[in-house]
Amino acid sequence: MNISVILGHPYSYSFNAAIAATTAQALKEQGHTIRFHDLCREQFNPVLPDTELVSDVPEDALTALHQQEIREADGIVIIHPNWWGQPPAIMKGWIDRVLREEVAYTFPKGDNGGGLPIGLLKAKAALVFNTSNTPEERERNVFGDPLERIWKDCIFAFCGVHVFERKMFRIIAASTPDIRAKWLEEVRETVRSLFPPESASR
Repeated sequence: MNISVILGHPYSYSFNAAIAATTAQALKEQGHTIRFHDLCREQFNPVLPDTELVSDVPEDALTALHQQEIREADGIVIIHPNWWGQPPAIMKGWIDRVLREEVAYTFPKGDNGGGLPIGLLKAKAALVFNTSNTPEERERNVFGDPLERIWKDCIFAFCGVHVFERKMFRIIAASTPDIRAKWLEEVRETVRSLFPPESASR
């Protein structure tokens, strides 16, 4: 399968980067084709131009490549930290510019966008890995776990991907090397479970 792996974190030595590397290795071991993008390293422009908003035609080759790959993806893995209960700006901009109408979703003929969308993504499953320094109880009871709603309901269900899993690793600031090693093993097992070899999934 073609699996798109999208990383949104500014530090190349972050735990998010380690998650991305572990994800890529696990997918490779399963025999999948990986299309990996580190948005910060490749300097993806998150700003949606006004002309692009109107035309739905990407204004640069990199955004066009991302749109092509996300159309073709059989699975999607997203990796980013929890910043203010949201994805970092570069990841939000990726959503705005890549998951466009007629790429990730559409509406029935005659619908001006106020009705129910039709998801266009062919991906069979989506996996999101997040990191946070907010305790789980506070995240759920005070903030309502906004990242779960954003990715599961507002984005992937909207775009037609209904097999969804998300893992949050916390508290990053207090984590030890041993804890991180255990977390990375959890990443490996989660990836292997959601994206088995094609022969095993038939």
